[in-house]
This record gives sequence, structure tokens and C-alpha cells, in this order.
Amino acid sequence: MTLMEYLFDGLLGITLIWLAARAVFAQSLFGAILSFIGLGMLMALAWVRLSAPDVALAEAALGGGVTGALLLAAYNRLHHPTSNQMNQQDGH
Repeated sequence: MTLMEYLFDGLLGITLIWLAARAVFAQSLFGAILSFIGLGMLMALAWVRLSAPDVALAEAALGGGVTGALLLAAYNRLHHPTSNQMNQQDGH
């Protein structure tokens, strides 16, 4: 491996750790969700660097794609309840 590859892998590892910490300790829920999605995408890149393209595809699809979309949908429902949910909260 060349020096550039070592530097890239080191930067990738540091960025993964930073995003993981940011996802866990974020002040806002939305920021934590975005950090989690970014973590999933960069983790897929890390799997490619480790010569595991099948795991990278699964990580990109599940870790960044499906799970991120579900978390964003849940966040949207928390902050913008539907009229049916509001009626249930009011006791009607």
C-alpha cells in the first residue's frame, strides 16, 4: 500500500469514529439521524476498502438507505402529527 492509501484509510477511520460519536451524543434528533445516515454511507466505503463489496452493498442499502428513511419518517411523524393522531391524543 502507498502512503496515500494509508492516509485515506486513517482519515476514513477517524471520520467513522467522529460520526458515530456525533450520532450518539447529538443535541438534536435530526442531527443524530443525519449523522447515522452518513455513518452508514461511509461504513459502506470502508467495506469496499476491505474488499467486501457484498457487505458494502448491504450496508449502503440497509444502514444508510432503509434505516435512514425509516428514521426520517419517524422524525417527521413526531414533529408533524396527522389529524388522526391529534384526535387520538385529544381523547376523541
